[in-house]
Amino acid sequence: MRTWSTPALTVLCLSGAGMIGGTAILLGALFLHNAPSNALSQEYRQQLDGLVYPEFEQNWKLFAPNPLQQNITVDARVQTIAEDGEVHTRDWTGLTARDAAAIRHNPAPSHVDQNMLRRAWDFYESSHPAEDGAVPGQRGKLAEEYLKRIALQRFGRTAGGERILQIQFRSAAKAVPPPAWSTEEPGESTPYKELPWWPVDEDDYRGLL
Repeated sequence: MRTWSTPALTVLCLSGAGMIGGTAILLGALFLHNAPSNALSQEYRQQLDGLVYPEFEQNWKLFAPNPLQQNITVDARVQTIAEDGEVHTRDWTGLTARDAAAIRHNPAPSHVDQNMLRRAWDFYESSHPAEDGAVPGQRGKLAEEYLKRIALQRFGRTAGGERILQIQFRSAAKAVPPPAWSTEEPGESTPYKELPWWPVDEDDYRGLL
């Protein structure tokens, strides 16, 4: 039977206590973030938002949420600059289509492929409710940065061997067809939403592989 030395036991105990404590803090913060407004959540709202957004954003409810009514797809394209200074606009790339292809026929699909882009777009839309071009607050800017970095991680620093200057997103919302027994009429149109071009600089790649 292996005997651990006192220093080794101390390190193991402290590491275990740190992991348990960190997990408890994270779960407590997520609970407070989703709980009805109270004195504690109001006092520490800024710290809670800083911990939760954007990676740990929650959308669960006490009771089952409404099912999705639309299939949302997100595409992106980039503008690049050649060595002679000529700017080229690349074709649209289906980011959602890539995720769907990675999930299809995969018995254990990645959480990244299933949810990262979808939640990033939900986060963007929830933080940009105005249609009048109003400048969003800090949460909206964070949503833009998060969405941009997800796409740039997939594109890389270049496209067609040329440096990326700008990136643009668009989404398509197609209604989920009703079941055969329903009297509802299926939606015919697929509305598109196109965002403005966003500049890309080296800071946007900070920390990306």
